[in-house]
Amino acid sequence: MSRRSGYQIGYGAGIGAGLFIGHRGTVIVNGRARLGSNVNLAPGVVIGQENRGARRGVPVIGNRVWIGAGAVIVGAVHIGNDVLIAPNAFVNVDVPDHSIVIGNPSRIIHRDHATEGYCQHPVEPSQPDEIFTVRDGGVRSRDGGL
Repeated sequence: MSRRSGYQIGYGAGIGAGLFIGHRGTVIVNGRARLGSNVNLAPGVVIGQENRGARRGVPVIGNRVWIGAGAVIVGAVHIGNDVLIAPNAFVNVDVPDHSIVIGNPSRIIHRDHATEGYCQHPVEPSQPDEIFTVRDGGVRSRDGGL
């Protein structure tokens, strides 16, 4: 989806309502990844696949997640709700709700309201956990929750 603008969101990716990409620049989302509602992506973010090992697969990202510039999230990891992933963080582990992730390797800090003041232009989904699937020609069909 939209290589012209630098966004590479693979066909089949599940995306919740309110996805916000802060600036033009390279953003890569694997076609099997799932993103909840009100996820914010900054330039240089990669949400990718791990091809081998215990974390083989793609990420599932919860609701109200802010992902800073240059952050990389790979493997079959679950990122909880209300999570802030700092710029340039490398995440290949599960992250619980209400957390901040910094650094490489990842360091997880529990923080209530972690994304307060960070998530831009939030929307209320028409149905809880509703996601849309990226198809050829754009985002079209709806399917089940996360």
